[in-house]
Amino acid sequence: MSTVVVSGLGVAAPGALDVETFWANLIAGRPAFAPAAALPDSGVIVGAVEEGSTFADLPIPLPAACDRNAVLAVAAAGQALTQAGLVPGTVAPERVAVVLGNGGGGLTSLDVQYERLFAQGKRPHPFSVPRAMGSSSASWVSIAYGAQGPCFVVASACASATHAIGVAAALVRSGAVDVAITGGTEAPLSRGTLLAWNAMKIMSRTGCRPFSRDRDGLVVAEGAGVLVLEREAHARARGLRPDVAVAGFGSGADAGDIVAPTADGMARAMRAALQDAGLSPAEIAYVNAHGTGTRANDLTEVQAMRDVFGAGALPPTSSIKGSTGHSLGAAGGLEAVATVLAMRRALAPPTAGLDDPDPELALDAIPLTARGMAIPAAMSNSFAFGGLNASLILRRLN
Repeated sequence: MSTVVVSGLGVAAPGALDVETFWANLIAGRPAFAPAAALPDSGVIVGAVEEGSTFADLPIPLPAACDRNAVLAVAAAGQALTQAGLVPGTVAPERVAVVLGNGGGGLTSLDVQYERLFAQGKRPHPFSVPRAMGSSSASWVSIAYGAQGPCFVVASACASATHAIGVAAALVRSGAVDVAITGGTEAPLSRGTLLAWNAMKIMSRTGCRPFSRDRDGLVVAEGAGVLVLEREAHARARGLRPDVAVAGFGSGADAGDIVAPTADGMARAMRAALQDAGLSPAEIAYVNAHGTGTRANDLTEVQAMRDVFGAGALPPTSSIKGSTGHSLGAAGGLEAVATVLAMRRALAPPTAGLDDPDPELALDAIPLTARGMAIPAAMSNSFAFGGLNASLILRRLN
């Protein structure tokens, strides 16, 4: 079984169309929220990705059959492949997999077509199905970059990207493929989708403040976070010097409530990831938390961490959702990118907006200011509606 290393990173995030800008925003604790264009005068705020040169420079002209979630994925994947030095012809195309997480599929396209049909009385667009289908983002990445290996989307709501990275790492580790393009993408800022989230009464009008005493909900966002994974020997043969490995993955289900999380299920996923990595809880220096900013999620997540690490031994922990918002099925991809960067730069990103930590949580959530620290091993967690839990362990290579 091969060591799986990270050789490339790419993002399309609120306030950032490249990895360096993304990192600068995280370290500054700079949120990128704005009023929802799809719900004017509602007070709802979102994290939207601005279009820019990244989209203009894509390797294929994305046609009318392409939803925005696929555009974000193709843009982020291109950055990751460039950083990895994987130009066409570098790897046999049948040895390159594409495994992406996506919670909702072509949500923007669905909204547009339903409005055409029911409000305007027009026929659906001929490409409505390829726009909306849940696997379209993986297909477009495959088409754009010539990847002919296993290609599919993992859908597990807000844990989709973390599940996708775990599955992709398993493909590489087993030798089934040499390279995997993985992570997640989501474009949920359509009117219908935002109205549906708003109906759940968990959206903040003032900003996402994970682990804060006055936290009042999440901020829905769009985005894509993509990693290129490959066998360590394969990367070294190409002249790379890999420094971070995907060491472990754990997942499982609460088998409980469709929306209410349980600490037991989260803890099982974390323990499974630690066991897969062959590490003890004490060896984890930093946790990138799911940290949505809702009352229930933050409390339950900390309870699960106490179960795994011990009440008095929780490692420094932060949530980047105070800066990026919650990009649903893409969140784990952006958070994995952030965790890799934190390890490489020995700098843990802060939890933005955390100027009044909740004393009930008793958590070192790295409030407001980034913290310099060596991070030889880290955990990145995603927990989703339906009780779908996923945890990644990343470790530095010597």
